[in-house]
Amino acid sequence: MERATLLVNHVLASEPIAAQRLLPHAGRCIQLHFDGWPSVLPALPTTAFRVTPAGLIEWCGVEAPTDADLRVSIDASNPALAAAQALIGEKPRVEVAGDAVFATDVNWLFDNLRWDVQEDLARIVGAVPARELARLGEGIATGMRTAARRLGALAARRRDAAPGEPAPPAPSRQ
Repeated sequence: MERATLLVNHVLASEPIAAQRLLPHAGRCIQLHFDGWPSVLPALPTTAFRVTPAGLIEWCGVEAPTDADLRVSIDASNPALAAAQALIGEKPRVEVAGDAVFATDVNWLFDNLRWDVQEDLARIVGAVPARELARLGEGIATGMRTAARRLGALAARRRDAAPGEPAPPAPSRQ
């Protein structure tokens, strides 16, 4: 959780407006709850974060407050499906409860913040290798998104087929 917090703070710090949006919420707590997490998987750590006076976040640790200012419940009943959906840009079912202004600013962060991996790589390996690695990564991500979409469409056709009836054939690639 500490590493995830560092990564989130790195992304927040790279966009000054992000920290500015969180500044008014200093001291407030966000708690993430993963609904339906499969019991066969290792339990997730407590996921509560407090907004710092600098407009960043800090993990509350295992002694998270029970009365969070914002509670975000995420459907985690099928982590593999959620990962596949994330590859194609779909967001999981999320329910939010708590302070509306805080929720609006956190939602803005989810919708607008992006990690510029290429810029960070350039600091380590140089601009040209970073650009090529980013291109390679984008190609892989595009391929994975395409595969996830096709698998989702195939699963939907199989689910919609009448029992005992073969699923319609997959569309041909042209």
